[in-house]
Amino acid sequence: MSLVKTELRDGVATVTLEDPRRRNALSLAMAEEMTTTFRELESSSDVGAVILTGTPPAFSAGADLNDLEQATRESLRQIYEGFLVVARFPLPTIAAVNGPAVGAGLNLALACDVRLAARSARFESRFIDLALHPGGGHTWMLTQLLGPQGAAAVVLCGESLDGEEAVRHGLAWAVVEDERLMDEALTLAKRTTKAPREMVQKLKATLRDMVAVTDHNEAVERELEPQLWSVEQPAFRDRIEALKRRIASKKAE
Repeated sequence: MSLVKTELRDGVATVTLEDPRRRNALSLAMAEEMTTTFRELESSSDVGAVILTGTPPAFSAGADLNDLEQATRESLRQIYEGFLVVARFPLPTIAAVNGPAVGAGLNLALACDVRLAARSARFESRFIDLALHPGGGHTWMLTQLLGPQGAAAVVLCGESLDGEEAVRHGLAWAVVEDERLMDEALTLAKRTTKAPREMVQKLKATLRDMVAVTDHNEAVERELEPQLWSVEQPAFRDRIEALKRRIASKKAE
């Protein structure tokens, strides 16, 4: 039985983890399905954005414990690939966190560009509770979002964040009522599909590069070429002409 379900609507693919009996634990089998799913989505011209969520009662409770007990270097990398394929995805990704996101499940949420949290969401590291060192870039992702002290509080001290706390600390964009989560995620994702797909891919690549940019001048140079490229595209010229017509129409009223 499939552990990952995909549904396409208005250019937005919703990917749902489907192993509720094990609280959507990121097993080797699920990681393999995630890798296949996201590679297929990347190759589809019908997809402009992706929402990632879990079948209740959890977003993902982390790596499968049986797989962890028998972990090898190779098997750990296979589990990592289940969320690294999301982190590398060239189009916008939104995590609709509908419950606990724990350990590797937190990695999965952090791999997305934007996180929307339901009231029932919780963001937890929990590696220290298992006497297990984090993996898959867990500490790096948290440090990027929370800073050194925030990452230490979550990873070393075991602090758990609910939706409102996650928003306050910069880990999530917004918190919404559980019943509104998917509608809000779809609304957010659909906005990105209104722009040309290639331009969105270039913009996301720029945002990723900005993590390593250290000053304003460097940022200006990084943005120059893709902006020049976009100016030369038909979509930009069409929208400029449409905007000019709207302005002229308003002046004529």
